[in-house]
Amino acid sequence: MKLIIGNKNYSSWSLRAWLLPAVHDIPFEEIRVTLSQPGTSSEIAQYSAAGKVPVLYDGGLFVWDSLAICEYISEKYLAGAGWPEDITMRAEARSYSAEMHSGFFAVRQKMPMNCRALDRSVPLTAELQKEIERIDSSWSMLRQKYGESGPWLFGRFSIADCMFAPVVMRFNTYGVVVSESSKAYMETMLLEPKIQLWVDQAAAEEEIIAEEEVGNVSSSDTKNREEV
Repeated sequence: MKLIIGNKNYSSWSLRAWLLPAVHDIPFEEIRVTLSQPGTSSEIAQYSAAGKVPVLYDGGLFVWDSLAICEYISEKYLAGAGWPEDITMRAEARSYSAEMHSGFFAVRQKMPMNCRALDRSVPLTAELQKEIERIDSSWSMLRQKYGESGPWLFGRFSIADCMFAPVVMRFNTYGVVVSESSKAYMETMLLEPKIQLWVDQAAAEEEIIAEEEVGNVSSSDTKNREEV
């Protein structure tokens, strides 16, 4: 199985597709395509006519789009365990995942994922604040509802956590203030060994995509970048 991804520092959708097999120790070969380069489109076109990463190649089958990839891996390699076993929890997990997959455009646009950056700040527009509050309330409610069965959104790790992992990265980069329940969830994500591996590998990348480097940069962040 091969997974074609973009830059680990910037590619949020790549992280979503990568995280599920990584956490479950499902072996796969990783092929990284450097984004925003003259040859990026032609390189991605070798794997997908959709022209975007991530793309999964497994035994002659190509699967693209992060959610579709996670669904496929769950069905083929995890006997459906990518989602909660309980039908009600599973419906909730799919709903929140779909909401993330198709929404929160202000968070995506105003707060690009930048794993190696810290102490950034961006203006909080009304739209951005509304989306942050929606995410915070969702995390907090789910943790209060399912916290007894584990530290993840639905107790044990699921595709829903894969969908929200890049948001945790964003909130960490831009210092977003959230509730105590959401903060605990973020700590769970940031301490996950596979997330730490991703962040370490993102920090080792040399490419800088200028349009993804947004926000006021503190002196400590400048120092961190110089040490990368």
